[in-house]
Amino acid sequence: MKRRKLRTYRKGRIEIIPMIDVMFFLLATFMLASLAMQNLDSLQVDLPQGQAEKLKVDQPLILTLTGDGRILVNKTPVTLDTLAATLRPLIRDPGQNVIVSADNAAPQGLVVQAMLRARAAGAVHFLIAVKHQ
Repeated sequence: MKRRKLRTYRKGRIEIIPMIDVMFFLLATFMLASLAMQNLDSLQVDLPQGQAEKLKVDQPLILTLTGDGRILVNKTPVTLDTLAATLRPLIRDPGQNVIVSADNAAPQGLVVQAMLRARAAGAVHFLIAVKHQ
């Protein structure tokens, strides 16, 4: 007498539709994450070409000099006379970096004067922003 199996086992199947749904979800997630990494709120200046390491800072202190001679500290317009007074409360410690983002067309004398005023306000370390090649 032949015994019959109590259970019949079914062979598993790989369903393609749920896998496609998961892949589209992952694609959308990575696209949104990469957009969040972009610095979209910065001012548009024509930076000089150069090779430098990417800077990783939490809240940078950015000194921007535009081609038409405007000076901005973290997007706040200032003049050379008010630059030191504006920077003093923003510099938390003497080792804090100040990122100088000067337009290619900005007058060199203005850039040097702004850096000297920032040094008078207590800034010691300056980083020059460049455009990666």
